[in-house]
Amino acid sequence: MTKDPFSPSADRYAGGMKYRRCGRSGILIPEISLGLWHNFGGISPFERSRDMILHCFDTGICHFDLANNYGPPYGSAEETFGQIYRRDLRPFRQELFISTKAGYDMYPGLYGNWGSRKYLFESLERSLARMNLDYVDIFYSHRYDPETPLEETMQALVDIVRSGKALYAGISNYPAEAARKAYAYLEERDVHCLLYQGKYSMLVRDPEGPILDGAAAHGVGFIAFSPLAQGLLTDRYFKGIPSDSRAGREEYLKSAQITPEVVERSRKLAAIAAERGQSLAQMALAWDLKDPRVTSVIIGASSVAQIDDNVAAIRGPEFTKDELEAINGIIGQ
Repeated sequence: MTKDPFSPSADRYAGGMKYRRCGRSGILIPEISLGLWHNFGGISPFERSRDMILHCFDTGICHFDLANNYGPPYGSAEETFGQIYRRDLRPFRQELFISTKAGYDMYPGLYGNWGSRKYLFESLERSLARMNLDYVDIFYSHRYDPETPLEETMQALVDIVRSGKALYAGISNYPAEAARKAYAYLEERDVHCLLYQGKYSMLVRDPEGPILDGAAAHGVGFIAFSPLAQGLLTDRYFKGIPSDSRAGREEYLKSAQITPEVVERSRKLAAIAAERGQSLAQMALAWDLKDPRVTSVIIGASSVAQIDDNVAAIRGPEFTKDELEAINGIIGQ
């Protein structure tokens, strides 16, 4: 339990956390970032959320990734973060890199979804109020909207940055061609896209090729979410489906996805990890980070111990050629 009042560790930047530059920019962020998608909403114990966030800060994790609809319920993860910020972290705002997003379903009516200028502006105002912030460090268009002109969505990001409500702009979950056009539009207006956020793991390798190549070519960093494939790249399901797991709750990961073939593949990967002196989760995070185009991986967490276990991934050995060949033999080239 975190003691009151919060006094951060004087060694928070000397504990081994590593930092990478976001593409062609002046910004460094930690190789491990904390995402508040799960376990930080209104249904989660506040003190546990506070302990995890403050422990991250003490560990050198200064990047906290949110979105307007993280919870549940929607908005409550931002509210939780806002309480912790007001109570503990406000004196250290200059050390924090805070992101939020808009683009998925948030509130009822015609203007609480997708990529309109109205939605992005109003959502950010609400996010700032929930988090007790004057600005966020990066604001993302959370997904590509095929019905709204790309120019409208990107111009909203340009104007948000120029307003000072966000210091940088980013995009998430965009197809490669739309991402390329977004980078060009922003660049032409002197608002460089800082980060592309996409799902990337040993089991979901869609960004390889045009997404990662395109980001690198435009000087845009890449930050990976779901690097553990919703728990498939852990030992969570080796002995069945726990009732309190995401698959057990049929939440984002369905029990039908936990097939014998999936479990066997994870067991084989875990055996390689053990030979490396790592857990499967640690090896999965290190696997993402072996690519220099990957700026950071976003972890979720349900405990301080889980955070420490994930952070240990950056202290693991380099992958050998034989290990990579063995891994590729399991997951496919």
